[in-house]
Amino acid sequence: MAKLLRWLVPALLVLVWLVVGGMGGPYFGKLEEVQSRAATDFLPRTAESTRVSAIQTALADADGFPAIVVYESAGAVGPEAIAALVAQTAAIRAVPGVAEVSPPIPSAQRDAAGNIRAAEVFVLVDVVDFAGTVMAIREIVAETPEGIVAYVTGPAGFAADLTEAFAGIDGVLLLVAVAAVLLILLVVYRSPILPIVVLLSSISALAASVVGVYLMAEAEWIVLNAQAQGILFILVVGAATDYGLLLVSRYRDTLREEPNAIRALLRALRGVIAPVVASASTVVAGLLCLLISDLASNKALGPVAAVGIVFAVLASLTFLPAMLALIGRPAFWPAIPRPEARVEGTALSHGIWTRIAGLVSRRARVLWIASVVVLAVAAAFAPRLNATGIPQDQLLLGEAESVTGQAVLERYFPAGSGAPTVVIAPAADAEAVLAALRADEAVAEAQINGTPTMVNGEEIIELTATLRYGPDSDEALAAVERLRPALRAVSPGVLVGGSSAISLDTLDNAERDLRTIVPLILAVITLILIVLLRSVLAPILLLATTVLSYFAALGVSGLVFQYAFGFPGADPAVPLFAFVFLVALGIDYNIFLTTRIREEAILHGTRPGILRGLEATGGVITSAGIVLAATFAALAVIPVIFLVQIAFIVSVGVLIDAILVRSILVPGLLYDIGRPIWWPGRRIR
Repeated sequence: MAKLLRWLVPALLVLVWLVVGGMGGPYFGKLEEVQSRAATDFLPRTAESTRVSAIQTALADADGFPAIVVYESAGAVGPEAIAALVAQTAAIRAVPGVAEVSPPIPSAQRDAAGNIRAAEVFVLVDVVDFAGTVMAIREIVAETPEGIVAYVTGPAGFAADLTEAFAGIDGVLLLVAVAAVLLILLVVYRSPILPIVVLLSSISALAASVVGVYLMAEAEWIVLNAQAQGILFILVVGAATDYGLLLVSRYRDTLREEPNAIRALLRALRGVIAPVVASASTVVAGLLCLLISDLASNKALGPVAAVGIVFAVLASLTFLPAMLALIGRPAFWPAIPRPEARVEGTALSHGIWTRIAGLVSRRARVLWIASVVVLAVAAAFAPRLNATGIPQDQLLLGEAESVTGQAVLERYFPAGSGAPTVVIAPAADAEAVLAALRADEAVAEAQINGTPTMVNGEEIIELTATLRYGPDSDEALAAVERLRPALRAVSPGVLVGGSSAISLDTLDNAERDLRTIVPLILAVITLILIVLLRSVLAPILLLATTVLSYFAALGVSGLVFQYAFGFPGADPAVPLFAFVFLVALGIDYNIFLTTRIREEAILHGTRPGILRGLEATGGVITSAGIVLAATFAALAVIPVIFLVQIAFIVSVGVLIDAILVRSILVPGLLYDIGRPIWWPGRRIR
C-alpha cells in the first residue's frame, strides 16, 4: 500500500496541475476581453479632474475621447484641397464609434497668396473601442489629396498607439521570458531534464493565475490593464522559478546525504516550506498595500500580482515536488547526486561559496562596511531619477503616428489644441470665470460651451480653455495649479479638469501613494520578519540593507536613464512600483538566507550557522536573482518607456541584492554582530 501511495499521490497531483494548465491555456487569449481601455477607468478616483469628467459625461449624455486629425502640406492648401478635406470629415463622421466631428480648422499661418499650410479636425470617439475607431479614421485620412500628409494624434491617438504597443503581449513577452529562464536553468543545472520540470511548474502556476485574474476581472472586482497583465506574466514565471530553485537546491543537498530519494525529497520539502511561504507572504502583503492607492492602475496591480504569487507557491510546493518524486534521482542527469562519505558534523562543500564564507569569517567588518559605502555612493545619485512625469509624446519608444502628429500640430496651432482645460462653473458666474481664464498668460483662447444645465440641483455651464503649452508639459501643469485657486476666488464652485488637470492629479496622487504605501509596506514586512525570525534586531537590519539596495538601484538607473538612454524623465509611479518589487522580492532572498542561518545556528551556533547558511544558499540565491532579473528584463520588449524603466530598475536592483547584499553585506554584518542579532528573543546556542 505504501509503495502504491508513493506513486499514486504524486501522479494525482501532476494530473490535477496538468488539467489546470489545460484549462488555463485558452484564457491567455481571453484576458484581452476583460481588459479595460477606457481612459476614465485610470483617473484618480476622488480627484477634481475625475469629478469634472463625470459632470462632462452627464452633460453630454455620452463619454468621449478626443482625437485630432492634423493635415500638413509642403505647399499651399488651395480651395480644391479644402473641399477634399471637408469630404473626408463626412466619411469620418460615418465611422462607427465617432460621436462628433468638427469641420477643418485652418492654421493661422498663410502664404503670400493667403493660402493655408495646415488644418486640424477634432473628432470625439467612443471610449470603449477607441483603438479600433482611431485605426478606421487613419485608413480614411491616408487617402489625402496629393501633397498633403495627415496624422491622427491627440489623446485618443496616443492611447491607440499605446494599445498597439501592448498587442500580442501574452505571446511575445512570455516567449522571451521563458527562453531567458530556460537558458539560465540549463547553465545552472547542466541537465536537460530539470530546467523543463521547473519551467513546467512555472507555466502551470501562470496558467492557474490567468484563470483567477480573468474571473476577477470578469466579475468586475478589479480593473485589469495590459500593464498589470504584463507584470503578472513576468512575476509568476520569475517567482515560481525562484521557489523551484530553492527546493531543487535543497533536494540536491539531501540526496548527497540520504540514500532514499523520497525521504530526501520530503526532508527538502520540509526545509523550504517555511521560507517559501514566509517570503511569498511578504510579497503578497506588499502588493496588497497597493489597494490603498487612489490610482486605479496601481490599485489593480496589487490583487493581480498577489494571485500570481499564491499560485506560484502552490505549484512550487505541490506540482514540482510531485514531478521530482516521479522522476527521482535521474532528474539531475548527467550529474546525479549520490550520498557522500564525510566526517560526521562537517558541512557539504559548496565550492566557491565555501571560500566566500571563509572570507566573511576573516574580514566580516571590512566586507560589510565596504559594501555599505559602495551602495551609499550609488544611492546618492537616486535624485537623478526625475519621476515627475513623461510628456505624452515621449511615452512610446520608436516611431508612432501620434508622436509625429503632435509635433506637426504644435508647429501650426496652440500646443494645447485638442486637449483643452475644462472648467465647470455656476452658470451665474460664467462671464466672470471666462474673463479670469482669458487673463491668464498660459491661456491662448477660452470660450463658453453650450447652455446652462441643471446637475444635482445646481445650474452649471462648461467652459474650455486652450493652453499655449503641451497638455502634460510642466508649464501646463503649473497653469492648472495656478488657475484652480484663481478661478475659485471668482466663483467658489468652480472645478478645473481636462488632460492637463488629469496629469497634475495623477502626479499628486502618485506622490501621495509613495508617502503612504512605502511606510505601510515597510511596517508589514517588518512584522512578518519579526514573527519568522523571533527577533527584532535582525529584521530591522535586513530591511535597512534592502532599502539601501533599492536606493542604490534608483541611483544607478537615474544615471543610465539620463546619460546613456537619454530618457526625458520617469513616470511618477516608477519609484513606487520599483519599491514594491525590489523590497518585497529582496526580502525573499533575506528570508532564504536567514531562515537557513537560524536552522544551522540552532545546531552549530550563531557565527558557524551564518557561514553554513551562506554556503548552502549562496548559489541558489545568486541563481534566483539572475533568473528574476532576466524575467523582468523581458518587459523591455514592450516599447513603452514606463515598462522599460521598471524592467531596468528591478533587474539592476535584484542583481545588486542577490550578488552583493545577500552574499557579502548581510552575512558580514550578521557575523560581525554575532549572537545579539537574535535580540530580544532567546539567544540561539
